[in-house]
Amino acid sequence: MPHNSIDNEAYKASRLSVAPMMDWTDRHCRYLHRTLSKNTLLYTEMVTAPALVRGGAVHLLDFDAAEHPVALQLGGSDPAELAQAARLGAAAGYGEINLNVGCPSDRVQSGTFGAVLMKSPDLVAECCAAMIAAVDVPVTVKCRIGVDRQVPRDVLPDFLARVAAAGVTRFTIHARMAWLDGLSPKENRDIPPLDYTLVRAMKAEFPDLHLSVNGGVTSLAQARAFLDAGLDGVMVGRAAYHQPAYILCAADRVIFGAGAPDTTAEGAIKAMLPYIEAHLAAGGRLNQITRHMLGLFAGRPGARAWRRKLSEGAHRAGAGPELIDAALSEVAAAQAA
Repeated sequence: MPHNSIDNEAYKASRLSVAPMMDWTDRHCRYLHRTLSKNTLLYTEMVTAPALVRGGAVHLLDFDAAEHPVALQLGGSDPAELAQAARLGAAAGYGEINLNVGCPSDRVQSGTFGAVLMKSPDLVAECCAAMIAAVDVPVTVKCRIGVDRQVPRDVLPDFLARVAAAGVTRFTIHARMAWLDGLSPKENRDIPPLDYTLVRAMKAEFPDLHLSVNGGVTSLAQARAFLDAGLDGVMVGRAAYHQPAYILCAADRVIFGAGAPDTTAEGAIKAMLPYIEAHLAAGGRLNQITRHMLGLFAGRPGARAWRRKLSEGAHRAGAGPELIDAALSEVAAAQAA
């Protein structure tokens, strides 16, 4: 079977994935998410090809084997450089290499990568072809439905067709335009309207492509509805970060049909403690991990006390697992009240 085939671990896991999010989905965040769901596909933050190839920043590829299935997202627009970065990612052990054609940040535009590449589908195809030739793991693309004054119904099918012709079989479509001229990156995550109908139409138009939808998904029920409607996968972003237990604890059962009991926030915390202790022993700080754990009890009694205790104490010198125990005690007291 071709090495860019969809018959691999990341393909199966992509029924539900957690979006690559800058400054959020680092290795500690991914380790936490893996304690909540065995099956959900996790993505790195975007790593730029120049940082790896020209800057030698291969430490950006570090991850724990327990994070699998995990995919590396790359940013760039030079085919040869992306091919070399993809080789580094595959050698590091990632099960998928994803090209960012969706990020609207100013940094990204100045480097001619991210969402601005929606205007250059042939270049994206060339980049993907070079990456596919370089590695033995799937190369995928995360894109928008269009940018600026483009007409999504016209440009998106053309984009998919051109990039698919280069060998890409899996796309994640953020169902919003990116307005690079006039909106900030934060505004681009909220203001452009969602067009799920167009994404579903693309699945009808390209039945052989594996298409996942991204943008505005805030519950497993919503994700399940997209899958039942015929889409191949659903990517959840901010909701999975701010409410990780709400999104991920039941994911293995609801999305993947697993028979094991749902996980719990309390169980995830217990599973994180050896990881936290190893991180501290290696000279790390507690808040580097606990900043990703603040939303574990979102929507439950004690959530505020949990957040406050960790936010106020985890950055202090010497802070360790006893702070987590104290925060958990406040959660237990709130739930018993």
